[in-house]
Amino acid sequence: MTDIRLFQGPELLDHAVALHSVYVDAFCAPPWNEDAEQAIEFLGSLRVAVRRPGFTAALAFGGREVVGFATAWTTLAPFPTDRCYPRAAAGLGPERTVDWLCGAREIDELAVRPQAHGTGLAADLLEAVAEDAPDGRSWLLTSLRSPRAMSFYRGQGWTQATHPSPDGEGIVVFLGPRHPAGALAAQPL
Repeated sequence: MTDIRLFQGPELLDHAVALHSVYVDAFCAPPWNEDAEQAIEFLGSLRVAVRRPGFTAALAFGGREVVGFATAWTTLAPFPTDRCYPRAAAGLGPERTVDWLCGAREIDELAVRPQAHGTGLAADLLEAVAEDAPDGRSWLLTSLRSPRAMSFYRGQGWTQATHPSPDGEGIVVFLGPRHPAGALAAQPL
């Protein structure tokens, strides 16, 4: 049986070694193919993330072992310009970016160990960090490199809000199932 626990701040860092291990299992293999340096960078970014407004994390424990996690926070205004944010803003346009994403719960990471794939754990973790999103407004970015991730989010009722060319290199914005703008998102041709 898996136990999901929520964390709201720096106390999450007590589990940093376990989170790093899950991150490596999830993202240092295809299709993500991250390297050891990127996995170390994750730990550094986590130390910053736990201090963000609205930070929340869900950890899944199988006994004493962490078998998955999700992290999220409130997207601030003005909309950030680092990481992949400019590509998200370009896909939505300035007005929708502010209206749909600023002040919403941004899901940053979702990772489960390979042996937990197909068990519903990822869905439970995603719901745990999105369920109390302000006015139901949650969103995330993912890469076209992973058709499996794209299919997973659609299967959880998330709406794809941007539609870059299918060259395998772009990122897409998904709006959570209770996001009021979900019905306004342009559907693919």
